[in-house]
Amino acid sequence: MSSPALRVVATLGSAQTLAWASTYYLPAMLARPMAAELGVAEPTVFAAFSLALVVSAFIGPQAGRQIDRWGGRPVLMATSVGFALGLAMLAVASGPWSLFAAWLVMGLAMGSGLYEAAFASLVRLYGHDARNPITGITLIAGFASTVGWPLSAALEQAWGWRGACAAWAVLHLAVGLPLNALLPRAAALPAPKPMAASSGAAPEPSAEPPLRTAALLAWVFAVTWFISTAMAAHLPHLLDAVGTAPGAVIAIGALVGPAQVAGRLLEFGLLRRLHPLRSARFAAALHPLGAVLLALAGAPVAAAFALLHGAGNGILTIAKGTLPLALFGTTGYGHRQGLMMLPARLAQALSPWLFGLLLAQLGAAALWCSAALALSAFAALALIHAPPSETPLEDPHRHPG
Repeated sequence: MSSPALRVVATLGSAQTLAWASTYYLPAMLARPMAAELGVAEPTVFAAFSLALVVSAFIGPQAGRQIDRWGGRPVLMATSVGFALGLAMLAVASGPWSLFAAWLVMGLAMGSGLYEAAFASLVRLYGHDARNPITGITLIAGFASTVGWPLSAALEQAWGWRGACAAWAVLHLAVGLPLNALLPRAAALPAPKPMAASSGAAPEPSAEPPLRTAALLAWVFAVTWFISTAMAAHLPHLLDAVGTAPGAVIAIGALVGPAQVAGRLLEFGLLRRLHPLRSARFAAALHPLGAVLLALAGAPVAAAFALLHGAGNGILTIAKGTLPLALFGTTGYGHRQGLMMLPARLAQALSPWLFGLLLAQLGAAALWCSAALALSAFAALALIHAPPSETPLEDPHRHPG
């Protein structure tokens, strides 16, 4: 990557770290004290968070369309303000109605300010050369939980959960907004054509209907986000169900984050020479491999499961940005990305509840369910055919810098 591109990656990656740390990873640390003071059950706080995920799903396509036309800078700057507003509303919430209203505003910002928007912004700037920048920002933002969880805990201990939310709001205005404002401007383009018309410009001359490919990708994204969110919410209980010693559960769970970063480094190094389809197929096979090992061997291979799941999830996060680019091209990327990720956001919102039911009913056998889902994603990827040539077309979106 050139020096200007590295600066963009550092800037956007830092802004994404802040965005993820203060939204997606916030309830894990603050839900309990929040529920206690507001007089609601802790699951009610997570229900409000799920509402935000559902709202973000339906906002994504429109946010992507705006990025396709205007570039990511104005959209991401607006979401910094949106995050700050939602967190400020959360800081002054007085009951369930104001709690849900705050998360509703947060959902609007999440739908236009997390990875999908960042990926679309990079594609708008760099076109077919966006694969390495996409990998770069996921490497940086991969530490969002590493930063967010201890910082939220420290802020809550010092100022209470309301002070923690207020502090995150200030950080969005004082840090996130200026970082997003540093992104290069992109020249405005005419309003995008309907998807059916724009798909003809994609660099995929195969006879495979684009709608079929998009549907298969949407299934892959929905399944992988369901599994990722389920493991994030229930991994300690799952490890306990297979007989892992209580003292080892947290240590093994902590391996997932570094494994995700290791997977992204692998994508940035060795796997970047492969078509994104091949690296995605490799990644999709890692969770079922680890799940089968854990289901059969139990606690002795728990660490191996955490490493395999984390590495696969890290690579698949990148694939969510690079696969649509490789298969469909840059035209209408943001809008298409938002549409394909809509089922994934809904699956993500339902995942903690549904997998929790499976775990309660089946115990460790719930692993067979997650393995079967992951194998269905692998099968869907196997049914998608890469374009015969990976030579990029002339890209009207590419930023001259």
